[in-house]
Amino acid sequence: MLCNRLHKVAIERLRTRVPSTARHCRYIHNSDGTISEKRIRNIGILAHIDAGKTTTTERMLYYSGRTDMLGEVKLGNTVTDFLQQERERGITICSAAVSFNWKEHRINLLDTPGHIDFTMEVEQSLGAVDGTVVILDGSAGVEAQTVTVWGQADRHRLPRLVFVNKMDKESADYDACLVDVKQKLSTVPVPLQMPIKEGGKLVGVIDVLSSTKVIWDGQNKGRSYKAIPINDEDLHDQVQEKLYELIDLLSGMDDSLAQAIIEANSFENIKLNLVLDAIRNCTLKQQVVPVLLGSSYKNVGVQLLMDSVLNFLPTPNERNQIYDCFGSDFVGKVFKVTHDKQRGPITMIRAFRGMAKKGSKFITATGGSETIQRIYEPLADEYREIDSFGAGNIGLCAGPKSTVTGDLVVANAAALKKALKRLSIAGDSTEETPDDELLLASKLGLQTTIPDAVYFCSIEPPSSGQQTALDNALREIQREDPSLRIRYDEVTGQTVLGGMGQLHLEIVKSRILSEYRIDADLGPLQIAYKETLDEPSRGQWTAEKEIAGSRQSVTMDMTIYPLVTEDNAERFVLDNSAEAQESLKLIRPRQMAFFRKGALAALQRGPKLGGQLANCAIKLHALTIGRGTADPFIMAAAAQCISSILRNASCRLLEPDMFLEIVTPSEYLPPILADLSRRRARIEDVAQRGSSNKVIKVNAPLAELDDYSTVLRTISSGTASVSMEPNGHSPLNEFDEAQAMRRALGLE
Repeated sequence: MLCNRLHKVAIERLRTRVPSTARHCRYIHNSDGTISEKRIRNIGILAHIDAGKTTTTERMLYYSGRTDMLGEVKLGNTVTDFLQQERERGITICSAAVSFNWKEHRINLLDTPGHIDFTMEVEQSLGAVDGTVVILDGSAGVEAQTVTVWGQADRHRLPRLVFVNKMDKESADYDACLVDVKQKLSTVPVPLQMPIKEGGKLVGVIDVLSSTKVIWDGQNKGRSYKAIPINDEDLHDQVQEKLYELIDLLSGMDDSLAQAIIEANSFENIKLNLVLDAIRNCTLKQQVVPVLLGSSYKNVGVQLLMDSVLNFLPTPNERNQIYDCFGSDFVGKVFKVTHDKQRGPITMIRAFRGMAKKGSKFITATGGSETIQRIYEPLADEYREIDSFGAGNIGLCAGPKSTVTGDLVVANAAALKKALKRLSIAGDSTEETPDDELLLASKLGLQTTIPDAVYFCSIEPPSSGQQTALDNALREIQREDPSLRIRYDEVTGQTVLGGMGQLHLEIVKSRILSEYRIDADLGPLQIAYKETLDEPSRGQWTAEKEIAGSRQSVTMDMTIYPLVTEDNAERFVLDNSAEAQESLKLIRPRQMAFFRKGALAALQRGPKLGGQLANCAIKLHALTIGRGTADPFIMAAAAQCISSILRNASCRLLEPDMFLEIVTPSEYLPPILADLSRRRARIEDVAQRGSSNKVIKVNAPLAELDDYSTVLRTISSGTASVSMEPNGHSPLNEFDEAQAMRRALGLE
């Protein structure tokens, strides 16, 4: 039988052990001191809030020997949740990087937030990893934010593992989680384990591949575990059946495994290494997702999860081949910037090729030059200095002053020039070659997707003397968190912040007080409405002025028209009629670029409430620019023309919608549905979860959800929970629009 033949291998692989970092360190370095890319794994931890990401990370650090104590979120002593606000609230706010050694490999891990307000932290981190571990709450399955982060990982084409956590809970249901993964995430789950419970408690797992029980020792914080054979004949047959189902599934995707089955004419004679290779190959191709289980808090299953990271997730040299155009020259990507009181700005860089050394210089793709004064190894807010880091690794660099998230950093101008040449040759020669920055962005995927703000508010210092300090603080925080929008309102003379939610803006205020000692005052939260056009509107504008003895003049004719959708649509187009082309061909490309920039900037402020103009585009019919007219004057004239057209256009408001997932005991379903109906909510689905809970999926206007979580707890006597995330914008009818404008203007 397959189980008997693999038993000795399984016992050796899963034998009782206490890992020693010191024992592994000497094996993971090359002769030149660098770490072989084959022995590096860069992973991100993704999940819905409170699924156990930080607890799992803490166990990995402890079992690898990187830390000598188990940090607890409730006690506020975890390594990765180091901000004061994180420890006070018990949630992750900023993604944190840590590295540790496990079984002769180096794992660089990014612990990311689970709250939707900090989704930008997840987006930044995914650009620096090669694979992810998605953690589920075993009693809740796939939740709303899980779907969101899964979609983000899809955009980055990242292979994934799923770890079903909290299997010690009485309401945990492993099979239901597998169904959830298949249906809600549209993927093929491959369960590699089964739970072992004794007296209702999770004590270990059944390893399907080796058909053995793996039991953890509860006396030493789960550091040791042992593999034992399955003596129960019924259970043995059940596990073997699971193994055959797994092999059958993989054989339809992996040719090597299929050929081995054909030659053996049976599933029984298939070697374990062939099955492992098939799982790995299919995972890297994103055809399947291996699923493991455990309880991080109860110290069960984490070591096997770390083994699976090594076995099934890709090495750096198995991805990112696009960076081969840089050869052996150093190239990396900035994925996060933080500020340390003593060390100044710290730039986190993922190296793709070459090596970065202390004291060396690099340039950004936009031409700026920076010096690396010091390099630190990633371990959250601890700083252990190292001399260099190479391809496939992550380094924290002190010294760069102006790098921002998404920047490509290159050894020197010559290396950048050679790479651009190779990219141009590799591209489609029939297409018009874009400029260097656009070529890099399109080929290397450097575009950072920054979500729209859903709330905004004013912020003011306690005295005018602290205005400069506040401006500097906001600049630093925005550099760390690009989803924070900052603008100066010329009408009111106030600084206005835009954020992803109420919690997001509260954290910004708290950080300004605790880190910068400025007791700033936030104004009342306002909803970030957008605006759109009902019908096309055309207008002409002539701007003339004499500046420093030079006559400036611009005459233009434009139409602003609604778009059906904004997805990948060009928002500034030229009239292609013969008459228009005769006029526009006289405009130099540089002048047209400045005109376009000014016109698009004007769409950021609509005529009703100053919201961004959405789902619309500009068509330029005619443009005449006087000789000697300065570029800034051209930009200003374009903005004036857009503003003039919008004042006379028929516009309407678009309000932000939120997707809510509410979990409640069945007896509270009627009053919750009644309350939602009063909030203009649209019920999408009501489903059963477990024997006594209902899951309600809802789309509702953000304007109707003020302090909704408190109201929900009141209705359900504290037993219901809700998670929400932005879900686009929808138009308001005349009555609701009038109410929204009165609220926004402070008339209600």
